[in-house]
Amino acid sequence: MKNRQAEIIKHMDPRELLYHLYLSQIAFFAIGLVLAYFLFNSFQSFKEIFAWQPINIFVIGTLVALVVVAADLLLMKMIPKSLLDDGGINEKMFQTRSLPHIILLAFVISFAEEFLFRGVIQTHFGIWIASILFAVLHVRYLHKWVLFISVVVISFVLGFIYEVTGSLWVTIWTHFLIDLMLAYKIRADYLKNINKEKAGVVRNG
Repeated sequence: MKNRQAEIIKHMDPRELLYHLYLSQIAFFAIGLVLAYFLFNSFQSFKEIFAWQPINIFVIGTLVALVVVAADLLLMKMIPKSLLDDGGINEKMFQTRSLPHIILLAFVISFAEEFLFRGVIQTHFGIWIASILFAVLHVRYLHKWVLFISVVVISFVLGFIYEVTGSLWVTIWTHFLIDLMLAYKIRADYLKNINKEKAGVVRNG
């Protein structure tokens, strides 16, 4: 079942992937709102998860994001590419996007997912359930053990900093930066390869 779902995603064109991405994030946010309505005792308790903590957000959040991205880049150099291959889905999603669109996508994904999994589920059911559900959400990684373990680790890292700070904005910012930097790398690598190909054509011509 998981391989079949991954194959379906793999064969979508970039427009279909984008459509399903936005649709899934809208669904996560809507589910989060519905659960929040029933699980939070008051609007005040709901507001508390959005505590504005500038130092935690922009210092701790940024440092954690940089460490995660650095570890991910190191993993790419050390691990065979076949173990990190998601079927080219991330490349298909981000390599031709404009930078403003990548920023928008990173924000939409980080806000919707952190709101549901950290803000609502973790607040009421704990870090383990939230982190496992978050990892299972990334269905295309379930048959790639290295990718799946990395998602599980990142999920627990995000859950831990939410536990420590109590502010959803910290995890949203961290998640946003991670997605933004990795997506921008995909785009930069794609443009670099295009320029190399063009340079090769000019030399051969």
